[in-house]
Amino acid sequence: MADDRVQLTVDGPIAVITNNNPEKHNAFDDDMDAALFDILGEIKADKSIRAVVWRGEGKSWSSGRDVSAIGGQQVELAHHALMERGHRGIQQLWDIDAPVIVAMQGWAIGGSFQRALLCDIRVAAEGARFMLPEVTHGVIPDTGGVGRLFEICGSGLVNDMVLTGRILTAEEALTHGIISRITAPEELQDHVMEMAEKIAAAPPYTVQLARRVIRNLADEALRRSMNDEYAFQTLINRSDDFEEFRVARVKNRTPHYRRS
Repeated sequence: MADDRVQLTVDGPIAVITNNNPEKHNAFDDDMDAALFDILGEIKADKSIRAVVWRGEGKSWSSGRDVSAIGGQQVELAHHALMERGHRGIQQLWDIDAPVIVAMQGWAIGGSFQRALLCDIRVAAEGARFMLPEVTHGVIPDTGGVGRLFEICGSGLVNDMVLTGRILTAEEALTHGIISRITAPEELQDHVMEMAEKIAAAPPYTVQLARRVIRNLADEALRRSMNDEYAFQTLINRSDDFEEFRVARVKNRTPHYRRS
């Protein structure tokens, strides 16, 4: 599905995905999701690509879900079917032969942050911030990134970010291993392209097998985590608690939950 708010350019062995919705801090809606998944499919099929850079125009890499678009797009899919499409679409990252490097500035929030966590390398500009606010909206993170975050830094920080929605700074993210480098904002793009060029210059089969060794350490657990997300988010969507949460928010009152 063509949507110029998510773009793909290929220059020799390097592909660049660009989040191009800067007036909304690159927030994603369903059409942008579909465009992204098509792009990942193109990259997966192109065996000449040896490195991928995923970047964002404007002030933020991506502020997550475009809440203003929720309910405004005609999507003829049930909630669980949308989740299944989202999981299938983003799991294409695991089938791409080339490493994916994410260049992150400004905000990386919610599902978009989780998608970045599923990639190989994350580099952030000074001042970047990361957040998982789903629980404060009555749902759970459901894009697979929590499993990767747990793998990277353990339960303490994961519980803090998921349950409180706290904001993580770039410096904290570097300390915990969530990102591997911090650069000056004006140097971010050049820095990441240099990394991609170094990877692209290495023997491609060697790179593929090195990545496979790393991924085999955790992919099974990550797939189990995403299966749990699919099941539990569907339960939440049909629960009395979530209905009460939505009604209370609309009526601007304190929710009264019946589940203990």
